[in-house]
Amino acid sequence: MEIIILSLAAFIVAILTFFSGFGLGTILTPVFMIFFPVEVAIALVAVVHFFNNIIIVSLVGKNADKTVLLRFGFPAILASFAGAWLLLKISNLSALYSYTIGSRLFEVTPVKFIIAILLIGFALLDLIPSLQRIQLNKNSLPIGGLLSGFFGGLSGHQGALRSAFLIKAGLSKEAFIASAAALSVFIDITRLSVYATRFSETGLHEKMSYVLAATLAAIGGSLLAKKLLKKITLKFIQVTVAIMLFIIAIALGAGFI
Repeated sequence: MEIIILSLAAFIVAILTFFSGFGLGTILTPVFMIFFPVEVAIALVAVVHFFNNIIIVSLVGKNADKTVLLRFGFPAILASFAGAWLLLKISNLSALYSYTIGSRLFEVTPVKFIIAILLIGFALLDLIPSLQRIQLNKNSLPIGGLLSGFFGGLSGHQGALRSAFLIKAGLSKEAFIASAAALSVFIDITRLSVYATRFSETGLHEKMSYVLAATLAAIGGSLLAKKLLKKITLKFIQVTVAIMLFIIAIALGAGFI
């Protein structure tokens, strides 16, 4: 039953992630945490996330915007180190607020709260008509890379901020999807090289059946989404991104993720 639930979740979220450019790791990790310890869940989802992004790049990677990859990706990688360094310095900060549901404790840290506010702001840019005219040109990409990389290093939530900037950068729907996936692969390679040193400690090799099932399900979702790509519009993707930003923001603000 566990493997069916995880695979179904991976399939559904992969379809949404294909169009939004983020969400697979953020949404799937809490699902995996239901069945596995935190460190094991993170490692399992990281592998699924990596292979799913590889498939997306193989499907639409030729449409990736090289300017975006350079001007957004390089600052993001550099800023991620700064975010990770700051995390070590503020890891003992108290939660802004906490509450319990049943026996489970939910806490919201200052970092999560800040990211939630940022995501809501970017979501409003895509939903409020008077704000939709605001366009972030490619000169804004380094700023987006810095923000995405910094908060990625600080809390791991970099995909939503990345998509929030890319969706306003004047890209075609194909270029947006391909560029977001390619940038994700860069980040996945970096973090998996770190996780790999602890794979044996988490017992990852003993749970490869879950990885394989979830990966195949995610790939299936991405392949289905690719077939739907010609039928959807850039407006649909913008709304999808905005809705996903709201969902992640609310989940962060509530302490669910």
